[in-house]
Amino acid sequence: MSSMTDLTALTISDLRDGFRAGSFSARETAEAFNAAVVSGRPLNAFLVETPDHALAAADKADADRASGDLKPLSGVPLGIKDLFCTAGYATTAASGILDGFVPTYDSTITSKLFGAGAGMLGKLNLDQFAMGSSNETSAFGNVLSPWRRNDGGNAALAPGGSSGGSSAAVAARMAPGATGTDTGGSIRQPAAFTGISGIKPTYGRCSRYGVIAFASSLDQAGPMAQTVRDCAILLETMAGFDPKDSTSLDEAVPAWEKSLSPDLKGKRIGIPKEYRVDGMPAEIEALWQKGIDWARDAGAEIVEVSLPHTRHALPTYYIIAPAEASSNLARYDGVRYGLRDLPEGANLQDMYAATRAHGFGAEVKRRIMIGTYVLSAGFYDAYYTKAQRVRALIARDFEEAWGKCDLLLTPTAPSAAFALGEKSADPLAMYLNDVFTVPSSLAGLPAMSVPGGLDAQGLPLGLQIIGRPLDEQGVLDAGLAIEERAGFTTRANRWW
Repeated sequence: MSSMTDLTALTISDLRDGFRAGSFSARETAEAFNAAVVSGRPLNAFLVETPDHALAAADKADADRASGDLKPLSGVPLGIKDLFCTAGYATTAASGILDGFVPTYDSTITSKLFGAGAGMLGKLNLDQFAMGSSNETSAFGNVLSPWRRNDGGNAALAPGGSSGGSSAAVAARMAPGATGTDTGGSIRQPAAFTGISGIKPTYGRCSRYGVIAFASSLDQAGPMAQTVRDCAILLETMAGFDPKDSTSLDEAVPAWEKSLSPDLKGKRIGIPKEYRVDGMPAEIEALWQKGIDWARDAGAEIVEVSLPHTRHALPTYYIIAPAEASSNLARYDGVRYGLRDLPEGANLQDMYAATRAHGFGAEVKRRIMIGTYVLSAGFYDAYYTKAQRVRALIARDFEEAWGKCDLLLTPTAPSAAFALGEKSADPLAMYLNDVFTVPSSLAGLPAMSVPGGLDAQGLPLGLQIIGRPLDEQGVLDAGLAIEERAGFTTRANRWW
């Protein structure tokens, strides 16, 4: 029988296999992680704790093991980003406007995970409506990264965003894995900041049904976990066609875990020259070179490629995403669910205005206003139509690159984690965090971040692999090749 702390250090594959082998019970695992969630409260990663759900799933797993009826995720508890609807449990998107909203149904992804035997440890904090890169826009307080700089300072660091609760929970060993969502980098950038792995699959691989919408043509769910193998395990359960989502792809889900291989012989890995941006820290440049060497060592051929429209990706994203957000968020009006602010003598219009003024945070309001502006009659063609054209050019750049290579290798983020408050006064500085992740989001491509090393202050840095549409296997394999060579085993020193 393992001690509690031993269990929380294990990966998903270790927990699954150890439980099957009878090394420990599912209940022991659930109890260990429930205790870790409680002791990790200073990080503010969980908005809702659901120890009963985790224990009920564990007891079912133990009974199933006794009867020989095991499911793929039996014995594995998970954290669920609070953007996924969970029947009977509060779901807020970290916004005051949904305070007190309890869905009567599960998102397709949570129902798939629970159906596969997983338990839920709780609902994870995020940037409000998934809008942010630092987890500072939540209506329920900032998430703190479990990492600290080794310079003796005590600055609280950003866990990345929007999936900051997910990344902090996995990095702090409060959950062995978590769901995330990625609109412009919100799985990959927090994974890079906290030294874990995360994959955004091809757009349409994972159902968006029951996931609170930000920008519908970009939003895509994916897993975050300690290892590439763990991401493959979770993604196999999360992916698949869903008739309830009109953008869902009717494609078979491959056995990604079984096919995992770190051998990259015969693969061509492209290095996009446009990703060498001005002012990029030397450490990021050095890590990228290391990644190139590791890929070559794994048998890949390295080729330089050009993605000429990359420099237009950020402005394009910050027109399209807010435009879709302004349309999606129009449903929060105080009429049907969530917050209702009804001032004395107010008419319907006054109620809308008061509810939204009170319920939405500053970043959400900023994006709604930008989005409404670019969709307005006088500016629709000048901004929105033009952005859609540039998006098509960005996608075409990738299409042309696939003639020369099978995968792309880039840094995940332009820096290591920054301190909370360091960039919040300047939205543009914050938006620049997405410079390496946004292009593949606009093109709907699968992309993954794996930890590659530490910067001089002892903070994790991530490498990003981008693949062709539906080539999650290629992305995971390259991720595994880098993971094995990087040998990243550093853990955040417990300060909380």
